[in-house]
Amino acid sequence: MATRLHPAATGDVYAAQAADLAGLAAADRLRRLVPRRPVDLSSNDYLGLARSPRLAAAVRDALDRGVAVGAGGSRLLGGNDPEHEALEADAAAFFGTEAALFFSSGYAANVALLATLPQRGDLIVHDALVHASAHEGMRLSRAEAVSAEHNDPGAVADRIAGWRARGGTGRVWLAVESLYSMDGDRAPLAELAEVTERHDAVLLVDEAHATGVWGAGGRGLAAHLDGRADVITLRTCGKALGCEGALVCGPAIVRDMLVNRGRGFIFSTAPSPLMAAAARAALRILADEPERRGRLHALIATAAAALAPLGVIATGTQILPLIVGDDARAMALADRLQQAGFDVRGIRPPTVPAGTARLRLSITLNIDEAGVAALADALRDALA
Repeated sequence: MATRLHPAATGDVYAAQAADLAGLAAADRLRRLVPRRPVDLSSNDYLGLARSPRLAAAVRDALDRGVAVGAGGSRLLGGNDPEHEALEADAAAFFGTEAALFFSSGYAANVALLATLPQRGDLIVHDALVHASAHEGMRLSRAEAVSAEHNDPGAVADRIAGWRARGGTGRVWLAVESLYSMDGDRAPLAELAEVTERHDAVLLVDEAHATGVWGAGGRGLAAHLDGRADVITLRTCGKALGCEGALVCGPAIVRDMLVNRGRGFIFSTAPSPLMAAAARAALRILADEPERRGRLHALIATAAAALAPLGVIATGTQILPLIVGDDARAMALADRLQQAGFDVRGIRPPTVPAGTARLRLSITLNIDEAGVAALADALRDALA
């Protein structure tokens, strides 16, 4: 029988953690889980596929075919299901890459990429606003990592030149996002690709928020770079594709290296085969239903026009931030909108830089024009 700890003893054991949480609360940065509100303005389900009948049917069909709910082990130890391999083949064909590898999440994939591929003596240059998962991968990497100013290819080139001048001789790896999750702006991929080629580097592009929404056929903003030996892309399945997991797309040697050296891949139970079946269906929906992207793009334009007069930044993408600055005020505004039924979340440091707390408004096909108009009215009242 497990020993039950006295509450006082438990408090002593976790005194440091309690102090940490108290400090977060004092700084208006204590996070808590809150229920979803009726009007979705915070999710990444951009194309409204999470509740798609076609995805549900794909999962039911997979169950009827005897596909297992759980993989039962890592891909290297009995968990390699035919659904995983079918998804990877479909993804490589869809995105135009030599190979693809399925991970349980974008976070896991980013960590594995940056912890595994750059070697000792190499350099990673990352955008200042790149995902937290990329930072975790760099922390585990044997390579040196430096930051470059956001969306500044010249700064990237300067970091490389400075490293070479100090005697750096290894490979350079550039880590960026194609569409930034908190600011909604796009990376200058053409210029970054030129820097990559000029410096014999490798470009890692996280397409998490662009996959399914932007690019030819919903293939992302880096679609024109797919197939290059010096480009690796990450396509998450848990955002616009409506399910779960992530696909690393690139040369076959990248897949082989991750299978052999990627600890997060080797030592993790494989993703559910049902999620692989769902992701395959999502790729088919991208090909079969381009009108979803058209409707979303029109809704983004409508939202930008309605919300820009209230201080919301019209980014030209589905992510529209309202920079508030003060942490407490951002959370108070979010709370008022939530009480009015709008699922709007406040974003505070360290997720965003200090002094830039904000509301992150996410435009998805889970709302319509009437919902956008109602949001504008509610936000106007909340700001008054």
